[in-house]
Amino acid sequence: MMIRNLKNRTTALRSATAAISMVLVLLLGACNPSLPRPSVTIPAQYLYGGNFSQDSLGIDTLWWRIFDDERLNALEEQALANNNDIEVALSRVEQARLQLATTRAEFLPSFAVGLSVDGKYDNVDKYTINYNIGPSMTWEFGMAGRLKHSLGVARAAILESEWAYRGAVLSLTAEVATTYFTLLQYERNLATARQTYALRAESAALVDSMFRYGMSSGVDLEQARSLMFTAAADISQYERALAQTRLSLNTLLGEPPVECDDTGVGLNLLTDFVPVDIPIGLPSELLHRRADVMEAYYTLVGSGERVGIARAERFPSVAMTISGGIASNKLKGLVTGMPFVWGATRSLTAPIFSFGRLKRNEEIARQNYLQSVATYRQTVLEALADVEQALVAIETLNTQAEHSASLVLANGKVARLTRALYNSGLSNYFDLLDAERSLYDSQMQLIDLVAQQYINYVTLFKALGGGWERIDN
Repeated sequence: MMIRNLKNRTTALRSATAAISMVLVLLLGACNPSLPRPSVTIPAQYLYGGNFSQDSLGIDTLWWRIFDDERLNALEEQALANNNDIEVALSRVEQARLQLATTRAEFLPSFAVGLSVDGKYDNVDKYTINYNIGPSMTWEFGMAGRLKHSLGVARAAILESEWAYRGAVLSLTAEVATTYFTLLQYERNLATARQTYALRAESAALVDSMFRYGMSSGVDLEQARSLMFTAAADISQYERALAQTRLSLNTLLGEPPVECDDTGVGLNLLTDFVPVDIPIGLPSELLHRRADVMEAYYTLVGSGERVGIARAERFPSVAMTISGGIASNKLKGLVTGMPFVWGATRSLTAPIFSFGRLKRNEEIARQNYLQSVATYRQTVLEALADVEQALVAIETLNTQAEHSASLVLANGKVARLTRALYNSGLSNYFDLLDAERSLYDSQMQLIDLVAQQYINYVTLFKALGGGWERIDN
């Protein structure tokens, strides 16, 4: 009789479970929301990429080695090893992976074992004690489709955090390279200002001597001193800029401020610069190369899955509890006779009326998704603009730097000839003043242009997405 009752209960449990499963299957199709996909128009080629190689950028993550500068290579390695922002980004990736495991566990059965003792009076003079020990299992199936969408949110969060980490690495390495080239720029500016100050101080001393002997006017003397003081002021300006840039570099390297005098160490901006031919590929490659684009995409994916969760909240949920064990009214009965008992409960709960809360939650999630779609489209447009701006900057600055170098040579010849004429009494000091000022300004301009060219190449690498290979998911 006991075996027959057990079979009947098992059959009834299976029938109830099958009926609930059929209901869930019918609901699954209804709980998948229809969401608009982002549409972005991608040009076939870059507008200003005609003079660049159309091959795809390689996957070498150490992109800065293209500059062939050992000092820069060492700085990049130190920054990647010590920078705190990179450590935070990497920790967020691991956190997202742990969250996926937690999400899976929420939809699996939970098991427990319990021991209970209870007593009661059957009548005035009889007291009965019952002992129970046994396991139990509880399994909440969740709302229709909620497991699928919850796992989708967790997976999207992992990929989003991975691309955020890659973006942080690329931003760091690009910032280190930019700061390094800016440091070289200020080092060269400072050296030029000091050299010019020494020459102008010598010239001012000569004019002062000539003034004492009546061979030069007081105006010439004051103009000579004005040039000297201008260079002196520039020395202070570039000393300050150089020190501040070094402090910024220390922060990127993950080290406290330290004093250093490394002027002249590293590549020579004016003599070592060689235009770099960077393969830019096609604009469509940005969709799976740029870290910010991919991060925005997986933010969008996660938002879509959250709409599914919000929609699933409006459908029935299923719960099942099975418990069993050994029960006896005597303590020794728990180990003799094995009086096994068990039971199971199933429930199907459906929301009926919540004052529109569940529907509005779904609408809020849908609006968040639409915001993510717009953000993704904007990120793609900004990525395309970043590449185009870097391309046109490189193209035009190459020509500008060439003309600026020719201008420095011409101004140098003018300054030398004008000085010779002035020393021979065939030219006034105003002409010499103008020639030396033009030479100094053109030298500083050339230094700034060449440094900016290096920085533009860094900007282009960053705009193209660095050296990251495509991730297939």
